[in-house]
Amino acid sequence: MKVIVPVKRVIDYNVKVRVKADGSGVDLTNVKMSMNPFDEIAVEEAIRLREAEKVTEVIAVSIGVKQNQETLRMDLWVKEMPVDQMKMFFHQTLLTMSDTYLRATQDEKMTATMKDFCDYFAEKLNLKKDN
Repeated sequence: MKVIVPVKRVIDYNVKVRVKADGSGVDLTNVKMSMNPFDEIAVEEAIRLREAEKVTEVIAVSIGVKQNQETLRMDLWVKEMPVDQMKMFFHQTLLTMSDTYLRATQDEKMTATMKDFCDYFAEKLNLKKDN
């Protein structure tokens, strides 16, 4: 049996929420986002079920903007994670880090160097270029 866990990206619970000056909504500028704490508990429980061999696979799903992928990237080591998935995970993490670096620093030259390394990494791991 497989378990599907829905995951929602929310403002981190440690962040003080700010309302936009015009009162039209929440100001999300430079606000740390994280997984809903209740969803995190659900993921942890699903992993426990997997480790107890009560389920065969745990799938975390989030629907929405591209940044949801970052929310799903958790530093959880699952001993049964196939090596190919681990390679892809690290490659995607490196790409995300280079994008984050660019947004934070506007340093296009260093970002290009980081992306070149990502390409090299993918080549050495025999990953497709489009991943």
